[in-house]
Amino acid sequence: MSTIVPAPIARQPWQLFFPLFGLVLFGAAVLYSAAASSISPYADSHLLRFGIFFIMAVVISRLDRPLVTFMAYPAYVVVLLLLVAVEAAGAIGGGSQRWLEVGPIRIQPSELMKPAVVVALARYYGDLPAGMVPTWQAVIPAGLIILMPMALVLLQPDLGTSLAIAFGGGLVMFLAGLPLRWFVGAAVAAAAAIPFAFFFFLHDYQRSRVTTFLDPERDPLGEGYQITQSKIAIGSGGMFGKGFGDGSQSHLNYLPEPHTDFVFATMAEEWGLMGGLFTILCFALILNWGLSVARASEDRFSKLLAAGMSATIFFYVAINLLMVMGFAPVVGIPLPFMSHGGSSMMTNMICIGVLMMVRRWSTKSQRTGLLVR
Repeated sequence: MSTIVPAPIARQPWQLFFPLFGLVLFGAAVLYSAAASSISPYADSHLLRFGIFFIMAVVISRLDRPLVTFMAYPAYVVVLLLLVAVEAAGAIGGGSQRWLEVGPIRIQPSELMKPAVVVALARYYGDLPAGMVPTWQAVIPAGLIILMPMALVLLQPDLGTSLAIAFGGGLVMFLAGLPLRWFVGAAVAAAAAIPFAFFFFLHDYQRSRVTTFLDPERDPLGEGYQITQSKIAIGSGGMFGKGFGDGSQSHLNYLPEPHTDFVFATMAEEWGLMGGLFTILCFALILNWGLSVARASEDRFSKLLAAGMSATIFFYVAINLLMVMGFAPVVGIPLPFMSHGGSSMMTNMICIGVLMMVRRWSTKSQRTGLLVR
């Protein structure tokens, strides 16, 4: 095959590209249907954003290791300052203060913080001597790297994004080799603090989401409406769905947010179980590829970087699917590569670009090793 397929093409990560392009195109089809069989306003902007951010991911993949390690902390600090700016002068939408607006540009710094935390922690543990990993010196600085942006994001308020930051950062700490008993102790402390946090720290609408998750039927036309209609849409799809463009829940406006948070329910109604399995399979292939990049890396920094980016994508996927099927509270997490929205597409494509970058480092190192031999 090397004589048939040019080497630059053969070297591309097709194990990633095939499921990724499949998800994006499938998402565009679902968004086309959600807009009453119109490519505007969802499908066209979805494909345009993917094209722009795919170019960004390719640019990221070409970055060299010394530059990335050098920029890890400055990039984190810049995004942290942007979060502070959001508190001072951020735009308010939907009752939350999460965006910065500069002319026509609108960015959500909390989305950028998800990969920024992973890069900063990977750099920290990559530089930390192995003998210091089981000591408190490995916990306090890393804990501050996670907790400072979490606190700022919770002020917006945005519980879902703060949990995503904690998940990605916590996984990097776990994979760095910190003692398991510390994580068990933290989990026990967190479980004990849940009642206190529920009554004294959560906003009224956040407490309502939790109680609705536990018993959505108590107010099916009010607080429980979203999740009830989502489960109806998914269940009514059956094995093969109602047919492309024939979904009643989304087309008759029963299903809220059919093009963003609940795009999986929109898809499942029209494509059924087979469409759902295809979607999950594509995500599984992408995540498996990301983990294979982490396993193939030859140093701690690269391993933690790849694993953390894979974890960030996984959090999006897992929470969204659990949410739309009624197994988790509604927290406003979109489905990667399928939901309509620029912020989540940007974050996940940054993760894809970093994974491609780490893969290129490993491939380059292997080729160099072969040449030396």
